[in-house]
Amino acid sequence: MKEDYLSLKWGTLKEWSFHSRKAKKLCEEYHKIGCSMSAMMQKDTPRQKEIICELIDEGNFEQVFLDWENKNVSKEKAKKYVMEYKE
Repeated sequence: MKEDYLSLKWGTLKEWSFHSRKAKKLCEEYHKIGCSMSAMMQKDTPRQKEIICELIDEGNFEQVFLDWENKNVSKEKAKKYVMEYKE
């Protein structure tokens, strides 16, 4: 099975690679809502934050990379980071 990958920055998606059908559908929904080409400019809606958390749960990985902090964190800490991120 291919390994998934997720990197977050400024409280949102920065880089990702998912292989499951469910994750791909979630990514499609995220983009359909609307997104910026720049993570710094992205202003996630509450639903987009939920989608990111669902992607974290769905991902075939143990940890998520927080780019700005240059460290890996648990899935639970990554979800907290997304939901509590303030500009």
